[in-house]
Amino acid sequence: MICIAGAPRPVPVATGDTVLAAAQRAGHDIVATCGGRGRCRSCRVKILQGAMPPAGIADLVQLGEDEVGEGYRLACQFMPAGEVELQIAPPLSENAFQILTETNAGSGRLELDCGLQRDFVEPQLPDEENHQTSDLEALFEALEGEATLELDTLRALPAALRQGAGGVTATRFGGRLIALEPGDCRQATLGLALDVGTTTVVAYLMDLTSGETLATVSGLNPQTVYGGELMSRIAFAMQEADNTRRLRSRLVRYLNELIGQACEQAGVAVTEIYKVSAVGNTCMHHLLLGIDPTHLGQAPYAPALRSAFECGAREVGLKVNPGARLCALPLVAGFVGADSVAMILATGLDRADGVRLAVDIGTNAEMVMSLEGRLVACSSPAGSALEGAQVRSGMRAALGAIDRVALADGDIVLGTIGDAPALGLCGSGLIDTLAVLL
Repeated sequence: MICIAGAPRPVPVATGDTVLAAAQRAGHDIVATCGGRGRCRSCRVKILQGAMPPAGIADLVQLGEDEVGEGYRLACQFMPAGEVELQIAPPLSENAFQILTETNAGSGRLELDCGLQRDFVEPQLPDEENHQTSDLEALFEALEGEATLELDTLRALPAALRQGAGGVTATRFGGRLIALEPGDCRQATLGLALDVGTTTVVAYLMDLTSGETLATVSGLNPQTVYGGELMSRIAFAMQEADNTRRLRSRLVRYLNELIGQACEQAGVAVTEIYKVSAVGNTCMHHLLLGIDPTHLGQAPYAPALRSAFECGAREVGLKVNPGARLCALPLVAGFVGADSVAMILATGLDRADGVRLAVDIGTNAEMVMSLEGRLVACSSPAGSALEGAQVRSGMRAALGAIDRVALADGDIVLGTIGDAPALGLCGSGLIDTLAVLL
């Protein structure tokens, strides 16, 4: 049994369980950037009362003799033998994250072929003279064509046809009737573009009629608690059968928060979102859809599918229009995922002349080269070293992070994000530091 300072109740620990595993199972967020392998210091805890365990090699390497002497241990290595009271070391205060997003929301217009077809029709309802028909047949006659539909849409059909002053708005996508609403609702047709990165998540709320970006919101992927990079998260998914669900539900809950923020900024309702397009590397793609990613962690790193995939957004758990569709872009191979496909499409790399190279440096980095119409891609982990995982004063690109280091007149000149007092060193600061030292 462990008692965590500030927690309302003790946490049971099974024999052979680590403090990290027991705490995470009980819903306490102990950050484990390396995935609990003893290769970073983010999961350190301080023992306040109880038997002090001997320090292991990982404790000494990551924490050093001073912190070990003060009672700190790595939660991923600490297996309590009795009742212990401990305090989770507060993480470095990282806020005002510097996340690359589109900054001119509302100004850009695009011509979009989003696949949605919205029609306002006034079906001729069955009456005493024409009773050998049905509401659905009357609707299809007005639409001049049939479509498949979900049971929920069928259930809403009778009331929608008879509610309010005449007519309904029928929304179709790919031959499927996804929404049926009383009145003319065609003026509010919104879509959502999601970039689900290993470390950061960005959501763009789009007007699918005008092509305008109405709002852009972003934040840290909450899965980082279970590992700062892909292999750590895959290792976490391997530990217990329920861990894939934990990773997915944590991500989806946060995505719904971002969706709410974006709609609040734009002054619209979440039910006006009829289509969601999502990209991410192969692991993030699988976790969003709730697909077990464990087979991605070993050669030949085969994904469950590579083709584009479409499903109901509510099947994933996204709180948008009940009939909205989620479209996940295709994957390439290995960890070269849908985000790379989006990069190719956005830059026109597949249509470029000569030799071109596109590089996406994230926690997982991808490179795509275009040569005479042929595309060659590769990927490699770029984090979490550049996000402070094994750097004693390392941190992400947040307020107070040293992001620029230069040599001027024999003096070292530092620059921080937000010009705030220095808290640590982020990736660009590390690279600058190496250059200056060299």
